[in-house]
Amino acid sequence: MEKKKLFLIVALVAVVAMLAACGGQAPAATQAPAAATEVVVATEAPAATEAPAEVATEAPAATEAPAATEAPAETQGAAPAAEGKWCSGVKLVFFPGGSPGGPFETVVYNGALAAAADLGPDVSYVWSDWNPEKMVTQLGEAIATKPDGIGIQGHPGDDAYQPLVDEAEKAGIIITSGNTGLPKLEAQYKSNGFGYVGAELYKAGFDLATEAVARSGVKAGDKAMVWGLLAQPGRGERTRGVKEGLEKAGLKVDYLEIDDATNKDPSAGISTFVGYASANPDVKMIITDHGNLTSNQESLLTAASMDPEKVYTAGFDLSSATVASIKKGYTDLVIDQQQWLQGYLQILQLCLSEKYQFTGLNINTGAGFAHKDNVDLLAALVDKQIR
Repeated sequence: MEKKKLFLIVALVAVVAMLAACGGQAPAATQAPAAATEVVVATEAPAATEAPAEVATEAPAATEAPAATEAPAETQGAAPAAEGKWCSGVKLVFFPGGSPGGPFETVVYNGALAAAADLGPDVSYVWSDWNPEKMVTQLGEAIATKPDGIGIQGHPGDDAYQPLVDEAEKAGIIITSGNTGLPKLEAQYKSNGFGYVGAELYKAGFDLATEAVARSGVKAGDKAMVWGLLAQPGRGERTRGVKEGLEKAGLKVDYLEIDDATNKDPSAGISTFVGYASANPDVKMIITDHGNLTSNQESLLTAASMDPEKVYTAGFDLSSATVASIKKGYTDLVIDQQQWLQGYLQILQLCLSEKYQFTGLNINTGAGFAHKDNVDLLAALVDKQIR
């Protein structure tokens, strides 16, 4: 016992001596900002000398002492841009996609606004009415303003955008895309910050069709109507996924292309829908590949005097109108792509690449399905135009 006590006393003396030696190496820690010195002081509290002797014998002093001194002062400094938000001073242009006030694009816009408020860049917004030709023209105009970065919608496709993106990249302007992927341009300029935020379009379309068939009880040979955007390269992949998913299930598919007027304003398509419904009273399923058309399904069915109990309706993207339509039984199934993130994360991408040279990120925002059994969980957020 006497030998054990003697050993413990020697060990404690060694701990105290070691701590005193560490105290002489403090200058590096004191050079860090105030927040860092507070952390160092907290970690240097003499816990070892206060612990019972039994604890001291279980944790050798030689392995504990270096921990407080090994962390380099450089890693303990304040956050970047301590005098302002870390992306302040960066000039960006952002394309929400459609028209001001549109149910889908407003949520995209809200996400971008939130990112700008959080991060601090100066952002200009350009509305395109979902018109691919207009998007291309507007990109050229945006490049001429010489911003640090531009967040575009990918609807025109790789080939249409290629010359302008090349021009922007040569000028040192970072480009990234949302909603519709641009795989060739992304691969070419990924190292410069060209990323993608949105759903995997073909898969989203195919998954919606498959889920709709499973839930509706339709059978092979039944008629389905798909109203989409097959003619648009890239963006048309989602429509193709819907069409091929229904055809794989054995349904007979009538396809209608969304015209420019309806693409801009869904109410312009009511006469087209009424005409189709009148000529095809035996249709069992209707899928609209357009968020704004999906939000208008109640109006479409009402105008065509269609009984919502006799046709299964599905589409894309949540909005207040779509939530109301689901609750009333006019819309049966929606796949959500969380478009608020498409705005927020594009602004974040541009800031990360401009300030810290991060490469492009590819982020799939495609989510689950909304229907009458779960829509109440999201309704409040949809009303706030976040979901």
